[in-house]
Amino acid sequence: MRFAPLWILFSTVLPTLATDWPRWRGTHGDGGWNPASIPVNYSDQTPELLWEKDIGGGYGGVTVSAGRVYVLDRPKDGGDVERILCYAQSSGELLWSHSWPAVYGRMDYGNGPRSSVTLHSGRAYVLGAAGMALCLNAHTGQILWQVDTVAEHGASVPTWGFAASPVLDAGRVLLHVGAQPEGSVLALDAQNGKLLWRGGADPAGYCTPEIIIHEGQRQLIAWGPENIQSLNPETGATLWTYPYKITYGVSIAQPLYRDGVLLISGYWHGTKALRPGVNPELVWENEKEMCGLMSSPLFKDGVVYLLDKNKGLQGIELKTGRILWSDANTLTPKDRNPQMSLVWMQESQGLAALLNAQGELVYVKLGPEGFEELARHQIIGKTWAHPAFVGNAIYARSDTKLAAWRLWPD
Repeated sequence: MRFAPLWILFSTVLPTLATDWPRWRGTHGDGGWNPASIPVNYSDQTPELLWEKDIGGGYGGVTVSAGRVYVLDRPKDGGDVERILCYAQSSGELLWSHSWPAVYGRMDYGNGPRSSVTLHSGRAYVLGAAGMALCLNAHTGQILWQVDTVAEHGASVPTWGFAASPVLDAGRVLLHVGAQPEGSVLALDAQNGKLLWRGGADPAGYCTPEIIIHEGQRQLIAWGPENIQSLNPETGATLWTYPYKITYGVSIAQPLYRDGVLLISGYWHGTKALRPGVNPELVWENEKEMCGLMSSPLFKDGVVYLLDKNKGLQGIELKTGRILWSDANTLTPKDRNPQMSLVWMQESQGLAALLNAQGELVYVKLGPEGFEELARHQIIGKTWAHPAFVGNAIYARSDTKLAAWRLWPD
C-alpha cells in the first residue's frame, strides 16, 4: 500500500511538474524518482557537471520546482543567521536569497539547517533549526508570513535542532516542533501562518511527520523521542500512541507504512513493526540486528531495504522481520553514524539510486535475493543531505557546495 497523493487536496496556482522534486524525499515523500525513461546503458554513462556553487553549511536536502532549485544553509561568515537560496535550475544563477536570525547556542552539529524547503503553489515553506517557520513567494523570495515557533508557541529546540521538513495537507502546514503543552505538531494556516491546531504530547524528534491511510482512516504519524503518535490531521486529536523511548531522543528515519504495517527503526533500540489501530498491535520487533539512524527505507514486493548501523543495507521481509541479506557495508562506509539517501530509479525493475556519505552516487539493483552494484560516481563531498532527482539530473549538496549533474544525455 502506498501513501495517498495528498497534494491534490491543495489549491493549485503554479502546478507542480511531474518531473519536480518539491519536498523532502520527492513528490510524495516516499523516495520515488522513477523518471519517464532511462537509457539501456545508463550505468555506463559518466555524469556531466552542469554547474556548481559555493554555499554554507547544513544537512537540509535539496528541492526543485518550476525550474528553480532551493536549499537552506548557514553562511560561514554571516553570524547567527540561516538562509534560503534559490537558483536557476538550468544555469545555477542565484536568483534570490533571504536570511533570518537563528541563534544556535550549544546546538550539537550546529553547522546549519537540517530540513528541506517544501514547495507548492508558488510558495516555499521553511522550518529553521532554531524554530523559525517561514512562507515565501517561491519566485521572488518575498516573505508572505513568518512565525517564531519558540517565542510564539512554546516550541522546545531539541539537542540537534529542528530537523523535520514542513508537510502540507489541505491548506495546513504541519510542523513537528514539540511545542509544550500538547504541541508535538503544530498546524498553521498555509496562507497566513495562523495556528489552526496543536496536538500530541511528545517533545520534538527529528523525523518529518507523514500521513498514511490505514483501513480508510487518514492518520498523521509523528515519531518522537518518547512515543510513536497517530494524530487526526484535521484536528490534531490523538488517535493512538505506542511507547518507544529512545536514547538521546534520536527518532530520525522516516517510518514506512506498507501492506497495513508501520515500520519504525531506531539506532539504539532497533526496529518495531506495528499494525496501527486504537490499540496498536506489535507484529514483530528486532532490537539488535536492524538498527536504522537517518536513512529512510525503501520497500518493494514485501521487502524493506533498510540501512543498519552495523551491517549496512539489509533486505528484510516486512511480514515476518526475517533478515534476507546485508551488503556488509559496501554501499556506504561503515561508520558510527552511517548514512545514505535511497531513491527508486525504476521501482518496477528494482533499480535504485543512492547517495552515500562519501558523496558517491551508486546505482544498485535490489531484490529479495540480494543486491547488485551497477555503477559508482563521485559527485559531491561528504554529505548527509538528501539530493533531488529531476528528470535525468541530480542536485546534491555538501557543507560547502551545491552541484547539478546530468546523469545521461537528454
